[in-house]
Amino acid sequence: MDFDPDTLTYNDAGLIPAIAQDAATGDVLMMAWMNPEAVKKTLETGRVTYWSRSRQAFWIKGETSGHVQELVELRIDCDRDCLLVRVNQTGPACHTGRRSCFYTLVEDGVERITADPMV
Repeated sequence: MDFDPDTLTYNDAGLIPAIAQDAATGDVLMMAWMNPEAVKKTLETGRVTYWSRSRQAFWIKGETSGHVQELVELRIDCDRDCLLVRVNQTGPACHTGRRSCFYTLVEDGVERITADPMV
C-alpha cells in the first residue's frame, strides 16, 4: 500500500507529534511537530524535517547546527496521530547541547538533571 501523509490524523493546527528515537540505541531524543509537507520532505530527502511553530517555517534538523538527523525509518502509531522517527543522530539532539531533550528526571517529587551538555 502506498503511503499518503494526508491520511494521518493532524491536530487543529494541522500538525502531528513526531518522536525522534536513536535507531542504534533506542534512546528517545526529542519530540517536535510535523505537518504533511514536513513528512513528505523527510521521506523524499532522508533528512528529518519538522515544522517550527515559533518561526512558522520548516526546520531541517541540523541545517544550522550540524547536528543532523538522518532518517532510518518512519513509523505511524495505531491511531495514526503520532509518528516515531527512527534516526541516526549526529551530535546532540537537544538545543541545550545534550544528547536528548529528556534529561530532567522527576524522582520522589524532586527534579534532577541527569545529563550534561555534550558541547
